[in-house]
Amino acid sequence: MDKPQGQRTCLYDTRQLDAVLDQMAWQAAGFLTGKQQVMLVGILRRGAPLAEMLHERLAGNYGLNQITRLDLKIKRYADDLTLLHPETKLTENPEHANLDLSGTTLLVVDDVMYRGHSMLRAVQYLANRNPAEIRTVVLVDRGAAKLPVRTDIVGVRLDVAPEHIIECNVPPYEEQFGIELLQPNA
Repeated sequence: MDKPQGQRTCLYDTRQLDAVLDQMAWQAAGFLTGKQQVMLVGILRRGAPLAEMLHERLAGNYGLNQITRLDLKIKRYADDLTLLHPETKLTENPEHANLDLSGTTLLVVDDVMYRGHSMLRAVQYLANRNPAEIRTVVLVDRGAAKLPVRTDIVGVRLDVAPEHIIECNVPPYEEQFGIELLQPNA
């Protein structure tokens, strides 16, 4: 898929984001310490590798080794791509049909919180699986949510013009880990 055209500005590079992720893992460890069953849920696409990065930090830095992982596919993201994809739907993986999350604390991870559509779909879906607790984590919160979804852990908050796009470049989808501001051509 071709990237939209316009002026791009690097807001955070790999080194800076590594420090942001360390801080996010520290916050997550505070929520998770003492919990018996914990699962990190990554919203595909970029939320999944971010969840894996957090998972590695939680295990390596805080000894939280019993955390399991799950990825959810949400079709047609509404956040940051509203004009391109106005409808957001969660596509259920047949393997998840009998998923029982009773007693499990969930951390749902996504790259950007804009209007809240993607996170809301994920939280609704997971709430029907009876978890003990659901916490939300985003790398970037644009501070423009229109739905009753809050973020418990935020890497960075970026207040930008509504017509501008925040692009999170996350390996393996992009070569370099970074956050860019895209000002589309008029």
